[in-house]
Amino acid sequence: MLVCNETQPRENALPTNCLSMTSGRFLGFAFAAALISFCGTKAVAQAPAADERPNILYIYTDDQSRRAVSCYEQAQPWVRTPNIDRLARDGTRFRSAYIGTWCMPSRASQLTGHLQFAIESMRMEGSYPGSTYDPKLCPFWPRTLREHGYVTAQIGKWHTGRDTGYGRDWDLQAVWNRPNLKGDDVNAYYFDQKMEVNGAPARQLDGYSTDNYTDFAVDFIRNRRIGQNGADRTRPWFLWLCYAGVHGPYTPAPRHLEEYPGSRAEVPVDIFPPRPNKPPHLRARTRWKRDEDGSPVGFQKAVRKYHQAVCSLDEGVGRLLEALRETGQLDNTLIVFTSDQGFAWGQHGLREKWAPYDAALCAPLIFHLPGRVASGAVCDVPVGGVDIVPTLLAMAGVEEPWTMHGHDLSPLLSDAGADWAHPVLLPQTHDFYGSDLNPLPPEDRRWRRELPWYVLLRRGSYKYVRYLVDGEGDELYDLAADPDELSNLASDPAHQQTVADMREAMNNELQRTGPEFLQATGW
Repeated sequence: MLVCNETQPRENALPTNCLSMTSGRFLGFAFAAALISFCGTKAVAQAPAADERPNILYIYTDDQSRRAVSCYEQAQPWVRTPNIDRLARDGTRFRSAYIGTWCMPSRASQLTGHLQFAIESMRMEGSYPGSTYDPKLCPFWPRTLREHGYVTAQIGKWHTGRDTGYGRDWDLQAVWNRPNLKGDDVNAYYFDQKMEVNGAPARQLDGYSTDNYTDFAVDFIRNRRIGQNGADRTRPWFLWLCYAGVHGPYTPAPRHLEEYPGSRAEVPVDIFPPRPNKPPHLRARTRWKRDEDGSPVGFQKAVRKYHQAVCSLDEGVGRLLEALRETGQLDNTLIVFTSDQGFAWGQHGLREKWAPYDAALCAPLIFHLPGRVASGAVCDVPVGGVDIVPTLLAMAGVEEPWTMHGHDLSPLLSDAGADWAHPVLLPQTHDFYGSDLNPLPPEDRRWRRELPWYVLLRRGSYKYVRYLVDGEGDELYDLAADPDELSNLASDPAHQQTVADMREAMNNELQRTGPEFLQATGW
């Protein structure tokens, strides 16, 4: 098995009997027995599909910062993710990817190609994470791939309405449907989840979720099935694999509890206040306490545990790559690896996502497809999560079913240094979507965990932030000179023209994407 502390990936790394990793996991889950039928035998490479359009394997983790992937410059020197690194080594890696601001709207944007303020009818409903949407007002684009001959499958975490779209958007599905659960089952991120398989009522699947999802995905790659349901093996496929890791409580697989012994993470310089250069809400804020020697209590243990939980994700990527290689599909499968957003560990006093800083938001983003995606390339152009959807559709040869907010990244995938005129726009309006933002709710509702709503724009090396509450001011950072975003330039007289230019660019993007709440902001 590929392990997290290796520096190089190994070929042929699957165990001869994969039941040894997951013994007992499927007890009481009879309808999933077909998943393990391939264990103990070597798959026979199958002939290429008659349809030569690429398969698409879209790997989507949870709360995984780019710092948790060892090929990223921001990673701690002791971090090891050899299999994800392999994707980057043979593909194209984006240094700055703004996929979303938190779990639910990030996923909603991936399903619609729209930014949060234009996703109509999506809303929280009932106790968290209960949510709903109207599929007529809020269609999901995987249905379009189905209509164009793709087999569509989704595995893992579901966090966008109780309706998972099985039979409408997805041919095959195995999901931990959080909005449809209650009590302890809502937060069972790592063990013994209640899973809905192909529209059947939820039943408990014992074991570790990352491994379970990988088992489902490997069986799909080999056999084009989930549970007992099969699919046409001559058609290209799209699989959205949504891992629950590495969301809190950041629980490693038992086999990884001893990973990274003696590791020491660098403590961010502004983990404790004061921060006079930040907006008022952040100047004295901290989510950390000091111990006797002034160090943040629990910081080293928490960061180590977080990275230990990433190890199973990296192993999963290794197993997926091996399954694609063994079945002869690796060279005709577009692999995309990213996360719903990043996660801050102490930067600016934070211990969460949501905030407009790279430490909290930036996720890894890697594309891999031999012959169509440049190998070993690193792209400095900032990109957004909504850029992924039109890119996948373009690679599949399918026209956009409606106007998307993002832009096809194909030019950057063939030439990472290509000209790119599109800035990144990202709103954070927490649990409000679409016309529920028009008019804006009262100011006291435009906060999440004492963090205000905002809109950010990233263009070139500059990031500009405007808050949707009064009294917080603007923020401007030059990330080339100040990658840790410690020096807010918004009130610096020498940067007022840059502020004006970025504000104009933000307004242009807001007008292009059409949020109605602008009518109430005076922008």
